[in-house]
Amino acid sequence: MVRHSHRNLLIGGTVLVLLAACGAQPEQAAPTPTTVAVATVETGPVQFSDSLPGRVVAFRTAEIRAQVGGIVQRKLFTEGAVVRAGQPLFQINAAPFRAEADTASAALQRAVAVRDRARLQVARLEPLLAADAVSRQTYDNAAAELAQAQADVAASQAALARRRLDVGFATVTAPISGRIGASTITEGALVGTADAAALATIHQIDRVYVDVRQPASRLEALRGAGQGSSAVDILDSEGKPTGMTGRMLFSDLSVDPTTGDVTVRVLVDNAAQRLLPGMFVRARLPRGAEQVLPRIPQQAVVRNGAEASVMVLGADGKAVSRPVQLGDVIEGRYVVLSGLKAGERVIVEGQDRVQPNQPVVAKPWKAPAPAASSAPAT
Repeated sequence: MVRHSHRNLLIGGTVLVLLAACGAQPEQAAPTPTTVAVATVETGPVQFSDSLPGRVVAFRTAEIRAQVGGIVQRKLFTEGAVVRAGQPLFQINAAPFRAEADTASAALQRAVAVRDRARLQVARLEPLLAADAVSRQTYDNAAAELAQAQADVAASQAALARRRLDVGFATVTAPISGRIGASTITEGALVGTADAAALATIHQIDRVYVDVRQPASRLEALRGAGQGSSAVDILDSEGKPTGMTGRMLFSDLSVDPTTGDVTVRVLVDNAAQRLLPGMFVRARLPRGAEQVLPRIPQQAVVRNGAEASVMVLGADGKAVSRPVQLGDVIEGRYVVLSGLKAGERVIVEGQDRVQPNQPVVAKPWKAPAPAASSAPAT
């Protein structure tokens, strides 16, 4: 009996020891905080813009046309060269016009002689009229002949001036300075004032226009940016910066009914003549007035479909997810329209390893070297 009691006690003690061993749990170590890279939100001036296609138009264009008809004797320029205003371009045979000028000069001399004779006649009759030696009718006839002779002189002078103009027009000169294109005629060609085709065309391209088409719905924002005050960056046809800028002159007063667009004209200095008439380029037009807004690195943004958010590091060292509204990308950074303010810290690297309200170890984020160029989103 005693032996059974000891045996039961031994078994019970063993069970208690096993139960105690099963119930004991080892203490769990606290999780190690995640190390993340953070950047401080900074604000700065932001100018939203649209990159739109445009076409280059010459600042001035002059079609060279003959003002008198005749045979072209010489072409006095090199096609594609720069010409100056007043420079001779074509020489039309001027011999017929000189002959006509000589005829007009002789007619003028004859008219002057008749006038002088009529003037002397009136001078002789004046004292005779005072002495009643001639009739009043005789004097009036002489005075009328003098007036007619004076009119003939004026008409002959005008005719001579016109013939001399024709002699001058036989030398076709450049009306403006610029680069001249190909000639449409050669020496020996007969030209006239009614010809449909121009002899050549001059384009002044030291300054050029860029005509850009923009939706009429953005016209108010464009006016808000201030025409003539905001710089317009000129890009090449592939959207790469050319280093050239212009300024808006005006927008068209009418809307294209088929496209709903308006034309905006930009004036660009083109001293190196890199832009040629007819080229297609892109122009970065300002959209609205300049604003001061926060900007954050692109890597800091977490997207879930159409929604965007960032991990903000609070004063307690814990990360909190916050939705934000984003604008354009400028110089590799998102412009934040709402959701952040200056001085807050956002996680740029490591946010994928952080849970909300989890403490983290923050280190400053180092921005990569800037790219050669960056264009805003349109």
